Amino acid sequence: MANQKGTKQSTPWHTDRWFVSPWNYASETTQDFAFPKQVRIHDVCLRDGEQQAGVEFTPREKVRLATMLAKAGVHRIEAGMPAVSKYDAQAIRDIVKLKLPAEIFAFSRCMVEDVKRAVDTGVKGIVMEIPSSEHIIQYAYKWSLERALDLSIEATRYAKSQGLYTVFFPIDASRAEMSWYLKIIERVASEGHMDALALVDTFGVLSPHAVSYFVRETKARIKKPLETHFHMDFGMGVANTIIALASGAEVVHATISGIGERAGNVPTEDTVLALLTMYGVDTGIQTEELTKLSRYVRKIANLGMASNRQIVGDMLYDIESGIIASWFTNVGSEHLLEVFPFHWNLVGQRPARVVLGKNSGLDSVKMHLERIRVKASDEQVKEILLRVKAASLKKKGLVDGREFRRLVEAVVKR
Repeated sequence: MANQKGTKQSTPWHTDRWFVSPWNYASETTQDFAFPKQVRIHDVCLRDGEQQAGVEFTPREKVRLATMLAKAGVHRIEAGMPAVSKYDAQAIRDIVKLKLPAEIFAFSRCMVEDVKRAVDTGVKGIVMEIPSSEHIIQYAYKWSLERALDLSIEATRYAKSQGLYTVFFPIDASRAEMSWYLKIIERVASEGHMDALALVDTFGVLSPHAVSYFVRETKARIKKPLETHFHMDFGMGVANTIIALASGAEVVHATISGIGERAGNVPTEDTVLALLTMYGVDTGIQTEELTKLSRYVRKIANLGMASNRQIVGDMLYDIESGIIASWFTNVGSEHLLEVFPFHWNLVGQRPARVVLGKNSGLDSVKMHLERIRVKASDEQVKEILLRVKAASLKKKGLVDGREFRRLVEAVVKR
């Protein structure tokens, strides 16, 4: 297990850039881990991410995002589905022409015509979807099992003939009966072709306790590299992904800030940072680029985000609580991680700051008085604090610098 972004090799849970639980590294915790030598990130922002209702990327935006992802160290980029439109196909071609350090993949249905469109774009690999639960084949696709199998076998064979690295993607696998699902996969593996198999939780319905079973049963029958494609409908995707990796899966399908169909895909930021800090698994992603990536994706997707969202929230390092502001003052830069689990520099955030609101304390007011170079007695500080609290409550928001100066001027006569 690597620890390349911190300096305290003897205490991987506590470096100069993060401080997590030492229990994460106890032998009782880690004894059954089977992480691969390299965990690879397969970004699906440009395909599954864009399937989020109301999200539309222009070809130019797709090219720029792919460039940023590759710069950050993302290993593979699923650049889109050529069959969707001529614009998608052209964007994929433009991305391929850039010769980025990331491998470029396309997504397709298990149909020869779809594969031909992917080949025409020049991609290195292809992710090929097919329904794998009996009920979704019957009710959603209205196909017979044999049709699903025949299409899969024919299309994957064709992909192999064209030299594409082929990832087989069984839709709704997690809601299939296990023997049924394995029967389909074995047929495709033996009669068609797959270089790798995606473990697909299309509707985010796997519990963490079921993931090991999913991986174990699949590995027992299918001797191919495994990839994860989990969704966030019940908020379990990151945990499920890490459990699958600890059981031997090698590639993570993820999106920046978890954009995607319904509740979205597994977020890259959360997965990469949890692996690095809690498991000592360095994916090679430049975590310092995560906030910049998130802000760009939010911009082009026209999406809002909770201000306190983990890792990339715009106000994640704002401190309003009086007691936390006091801690922040007391610990200084040397012991900053007593207050935060990871340093803002690790994820490309701006430095922490103490803000003023209804929950502020005396130390917060003193810090802001010092900033504007105003001296006040203890009684005046108390009065200013009361006014800050009242103003914040009335405003239902933070007190900004201009408002604070007016409150101070009303108390401290100069």
